[in-house]
Amino acid sequence: MTGAGRPDDLVSRWLRDLVRATQWHRRLVASGMLAGSVALALHVLAPPPPPTVAVVAAARDVPAGERLTDRHLVVVRRVREFLPDGAIDRTSAARGATVTSAVRRGEIITDVRLVSPQAVSRLGNGLVAAPVRIADTDAVSLLRPGDLVDVLAAGAAETSPIGEARLVASAVRVLAVPRGASERLGSTLGDGALVLVSTSTATAVRLAGAAVTDRLSVVLRSQP
Repeated sequence: MTGAGRPDDLVSRWLRDLVRATQWHRRLVASGMLAGSVALALHVLAPPPPPTVAVVAAARDVPAGERLTDRHLVVVRRVREFLPDGAIDRTSAARGATVTSAVRRGEIITDVRLVSPQAVSRLGNGLVAAPVRIADTDAVSLLRPGDLVDVLAAGAAETSPIGEARLVASAVRVLAVPRGASERLGSTLGDGALVLVSTSTATAVRLAGAAVTDRLSVVLRSQP
């Protein structure tokens, strides 16, 4: 029997391999325990994530004057401290309301962006929301919520032969504009299109009276 094949040599080699395996296993276990300790320490030291609340956001881009339905709305969770004031927290509170300006997908819906029966109470002291039928639907298509307009009244041709117009309301704020009003109603002056404006009660009375006998038109004013 050669020296390489003696039993003593085989046993010695086996013992050396066993020692190496044991040492490697100990190092592996120690490394794992160290990593676990570091992870546990980080977890203990790291602050918990801030609490979130459910709010309503736009599920898609919404054009100005659009009436909100369930397909426009989605409930998301956001950190409370970063939410805008007046954020809507229930889809039922926004459903059926009209947005006063365009809304981007993912944008949080707030109360001031909506025109609804509840929004009338936020118009301010002495103000009301008055629907006004403007004769020229093409002019209405140029309006956007938030615009300031003057409302003019012109009588029929037989009563105002020279086409004179008088000022009925000055610097009233547009609250909502029907989406696609001119396409739905056509360009006939007798049909017109409704625009919702914010104004005083006295001015709303004048607008209602003028709408009975005259054709109403609007003139855009510069913003203050």
